[in-house]
Amino acid sequence: MPIAILENACVREQVISISVNQYHKMNELGIIPEKTELVDGVVLEKMSKSPLHSYIVFLLNDFFAKHLSEMYIVRKEEPLTFKHSEPEPDIAIVKGQMKDFKTAHPNHAELVIEVAISSLKLDRAKSDVYALAEIPEYWVVIPTKKQIEVYTIPDNGRYKVVQIYRQTDKIEVMRDLILDLGKIFDLCD
Repeated sequence: MPIAILENACVREQVISISVNQYHKMNELGIIPEKTELVDGVVLEKMSKSPLHSYIVFLLNDFFAKHLSEMYIVRKEEPLTFKHSEPEPDIAIVKGQMKDFKTAHPNHAELVIEVAISSLKLDRAKSDVYALAEIPEYWVVIPTKKQIEVYTIPDNGRYKVVQIYRQTDKIEVMRDLILDLGKIFDLCD
């Protein structure tokens, strides 16, 4: 479906956003495709995933599942529900147990990760959504550059700090866990 019309700023100003409840109702009624997410009131069709994308998500998911304490769960491509959005990040580290989310998706995460192969602009734009939801740390993993952009200190819908970590770096995760990026990116070759 051509969406070039959305490139026009005047048209974008007239787009009607929907609420999370409306989004859920549209899903229940089958009005929108299943592979979508709600970002800032706009329904976006999720992109297909390349093998490299799936591989990096697998490696990160495996790392966190093995190393996080039992106080946290690792959610892979599952919704987080915010005031105006319901994104489905590649990985979300959530405090709690699975049973805590039997009736509603989490509305907070300690860390959210998106892997950007062909979605870099969108994943960077999502930083505002996560900052507005007060997610303390947001990563955009860019395997083709072997780097991770780490967004921290959310303030009024923006992150104050963005740091770039490269293949030879290590990232301290939630103050007690070290991720050696070489162990992730070296496996991509």
